[in-house]
Amino acid sequence: MPSRVIFGASTRHQLAAELERLGLKRPLLLSTPQQVGMVANLGATLPQVAGYYGRATMHTPTHITEDALAQLQSLNADSLVALGGGSTTGLGKALALRSGLPQIVLPTTYAGSEMTPILGETQDGRKTTIRDLRVLPGTVIYDVELTLGLPVLISASSGMNALAHAAEALYAPDANPVTSLMALDAVRALARSLPRIVQNPSDLSARSDALYGAWLCGTVLGAVGMSLHHKLAHVLGGSFDLPHAESHAALLPHTVAYNAAGVPEVMRQLAGALGTDTAAAGRYALNGRLGNTLALRDLGMPESGIEEAADIAMEKPYPNPVPLERGRIRDLLACAWVGASPQE
Repeated sequence: MPSRVIFGASTRHQLAAELERLGLKRPLLLSTPQQVGMVANLGATLPQVAGYYGRATMHTPTHITEDALAQLQSLNADSLVALGGGSTTGLGKALALRSGLPQIVLPTTYAGSEMTPILGETQDGRKTTIRDLRVLPGTVIYDVELTLGLPVLISASSGMNALAHAAEALYAPDANPVTSLMALDAVRALARSLPRIVQNPSDLSARSDALYGAWLCGTVLGAVGMSLHHKLAHVLGGSFDLPHAESHAALLPHTVAYNAAGVPEVMRQLAGALGTDTAAAGRYALNGRLGNTLALRDLGMPESGIEEAADIAMEKPYPNPVPLERGRIRDLLACAWVGASPQE
């Protein structure tokens, strides 16, 4: 993907120079409500800003995008700077799609969305996805220091979200040797770094390793197609407003188990990268070690939603290593709803 990546420690201080290099003078700075202080500190390092928008929301609801777009137009901004995780990055992408303005992203989580030309938007309880180079950020500034304040539980679930990208990249219909190498290295990097972060959230080396893994995961997510796991994650987010990263983490062992029989060599590689006997059980065990929520019911999904989610997942066909069967998907969701061990 044609993005410029700046990676290291204290790299956020290169934002002003990057805006100058691009000839941009009036950025609109985006954040979630929880990160308005952080984005204000970032804006103070710039010679000029058009303004701030601090209402980025999970799953990129279109009414928030329209509100931000009105402010963007009133301020006559010439660019977008997004500081945060998938919520803020998603808003920046949605605004870029509608305005044509260039984007710079400074990630604070391991979501990986910043490396993809993919935008997921939610309207009327349904989340839809588009793939369009117009939403791909032009510059991504990875500053490991921005992840030091990421709470342990969010770090853990965000890291498992990234691992989902790597897993599905390995059995994507358009996978290739390069994306597969990147995906496996990402799994190794995250498997060794996330437990260290849980033990010591200030471990800069572990944080850097995790951010490197997240960059790899985002890169492969943007390069190849995704399958059942990402479809179900979008259903849970768009239709039930479940937290994005936590839903990915809870689902991942079960979607891997669903596909295990269809791609045994990929499962062997995934298990090897994790250092476990099987891929699905290894991810379930890693979730437990990291303290992630194992059950969808504990994330707010109603039991009645199992049938609805299975129906939505079957509405539009999409590539998957094994056939998509409503009954099996329903059983997968039921298992994930109670947080039981995955059924291979």
